[in-house]
Amino acid sequence: MSGPAAAREQPAFVLGLMARAEAFATSLDRLLEGRDNPLGIVIDDTIDCVHAVIKGRNTLMFGTNSYLGLNFHPDCVRAASEAVQRFGTGSTASRVAAGNHRLHVELEAEIAAFHGRDNATIFSTGFMANLGIITALARKGDAIFLDAHCHASIFDACRLSGAQIVTFRHNDASDLQRLFTESTVAGPQTLVIAEGLYSVHGDIGDLANLAAVVKQHGAVFVVDEAHGLGIYGQHGRGVAEHLGVEDAVDVIVGTFSKSVGVIGGYAVGNSAALRALRFMARPYLYTASLPLPIVAAAREALRLIATGTELRERLWRNARMLHQGLTALGWDIYAPAGPVGSIGLPGVSKGRQIWQDLLARGVYVNLLVPPGTPNGEVMLRFSVSAAHRPEHIETAIAAFERASRDR
Repeated sequence: MSGPAAAREQPAFVLGLMARAEAFATSLDRLLEGRDNPLGIVIDDTIDCVHAVIKGRNTLMFGTNSYLGLNFHPDCVRAASEAVQRFGTGSTASRVAAGNHRLHVELEAEIAAFHGRDNATIFSTGFMANLGIITALARKGDAIFLDAHCHASIFDACRLSGAQIVTFRHNDASDLQRLFTESTVAGPQTLVIAEGLYSVHGDIGDLANLAAVVKQHGAVFVVDEAHGLGIYGQHGRGVAEHLGVEDAVDVIVGTFSKSVGVIGGYAVGNSAALRALRFMARPYLYTASLPLPIVAAAREALRLIATGTELRERLWRNARMLHQGLTALGWDIYAPAGPVGSIGLPGVSKGRQIWQDLLARGVYVNLLVPPGTPNGEVMLRFSVSAAHRPEHIETAIAAFERASRDR
């Protein structure tokens, strides 16, 4: 239809979309009326990587991803400061325009060497790294099998690829085998995606068994190590190193926004195709490159991760201390001790109440609610940093102990 009639119909269509969004906003406002909003917490001030001011109150942060505390490490801060004075605040162009600086190339070489791989590509965010790599590898006519608990960025990338998408049960290699058996797409045209550490439940991926199935069918295996980098493995390369299956992983995707303490993403692999893959990745081609102060800080953080184990060891001491303390109180934690932990709760109302109790006692954790959680669960998600001191862990355990009386 064209002409005046179409013009008259268009506003109703637009209003329908807006009305739907407004209905969601109204229901959310009603749910959160008169309460602290877990979806809109404002940090008034950041004191360091584990202390912030929220609503004028000093608060211990147990809900960030600063696993190693490197966003406040003096060497990283110094590197960023020197870079901003020399190179300015932003790149203002994509890597294929005027945004490809020597520092970007050097960071790629360093992240490739860190992982023991031949090639690396960096992106502006970890989300963009998944979008770029998955949509560059897979297309219409191909198949993608991904773990049901994969991150939203992975699901979005799979949908954008145009490939046939099927999920397998979380950490279930036998279910992955079933997908291959039932698939009409050849193994070499199939992409299998899993994560090293799953950021909601805090459990590690069953990479060894998944890799065996992938290899049997000649498929391509991509592992997202966003939350494992710097924490797992002898050298801090992630869960694939920890489990001894790095050689079975074709492409590792990671982010700089967790342990590295800045922002950005990357992909590494040994195939020469990865060098050219960047020119098939729209998030690489059409996004401004990382600002050089961020690159400088990331390079320094990567150096600290690669050359020492003290921060990693401190993180694990804190993780075990918190996990043991909460378990002793009777809290049911989904996974063994690690940088991330989650506790299931009976519903949104009870979850919000406990979350508010903790915040009122100066301890911030994440309240996770559907649809952003597996199986429609409501849970408290907490994370630990190497920058936490034992007294911080004790404070958090005491706050959970008091909150547990209201369960």
